[in-house]
Amino acid sequence: MTGGVQQKIRTIIVDDEELARKMLLEFLASHPEIEVTAECANGFEAVKAVTELKPDLIFLDIQMPKLDGFEVLELIGTDHAIVFVTAYDEYALRAFEIHAVDYLLKPFPAERFETALQRAKERVGGKVPPPAELATSARPPAQFLERLVVKDGTRVYVFPVARLDYAEAQDDYVALSTEGKKHLKQQTISSLETALDPQRFLRIHRSYIVNLEKVTKIEPYSKDQYVVVLANGQQLPVSRSGYSRLRNFLDQKTQTGPPR
Repeated sequence: MTGGVQQKIRTIIVDDEELARKMLLEFLASHPEIEVTAECANGFEAVKAVTELKPDLIFLDIQMPKLDGFEVLELIGTDHAIVFVTAYDEYALRAFEIHAVDYLLKPFPAERFETALQRAKERVGGKVPPPAELATSARPPAQFLERLVVKDGTRVYVFPVARLDYAEAQDDYVALSTEGKKHLKQQTISSLETALDPQRFLRIHRSYIVNLEKVTKIEPYSKDQYVVVLANGQQLPVSRSGYSRLRNFLDQKTQTGPPR
């Protein structure tokens, strides 16, 4: 289309270090097609700004207080091109590359910034994998979730995984049940299973993951079928393979005694 005004790329910078934000602003100053609509110093500010401003492009730091970059990623949806600005390890960077998400490894020169910006501009308007899937795959091995983040409208809920009673698959979402409430999150149950410590959480059914600390007993439901009963009285179905895994876990726990 000729004679039209080029639409600016709405951009948000998220980094808890003021110096890092200023450096990105300086690099972006020579790009009139970029419009920086917000600077955020922590994850909560980032989620609020993304919800209100709906940017095309986000420069996102990983290591931040309150909410880290992984958690922000889980809450902001898939309509944004992301450039990670991080000092994270190479395993995470490989995961970013697999998912075609670019990154800037601190400290980075202007030339590397230009490459990342060009890649991000090519991605504007495209879709990335569901954010929770990407965040899970980018975590280093054996680094399990210690807390869960869920966005409900404009509100963000953060709670420790110890308070999770169980998770239930609902198509491409999981319903997280905690203290009598359910929070819906866009994530597959398989991805959530990978992110949780297998010594604390067990897949008992293709649609259910249970917090083992919440299980009080296993009861027969019908011939060759069982349910687990939670401390709050909730009953969850157990598949044959889930029953086998659960019995193995309980047998091991009996042999080794209760965890210290």
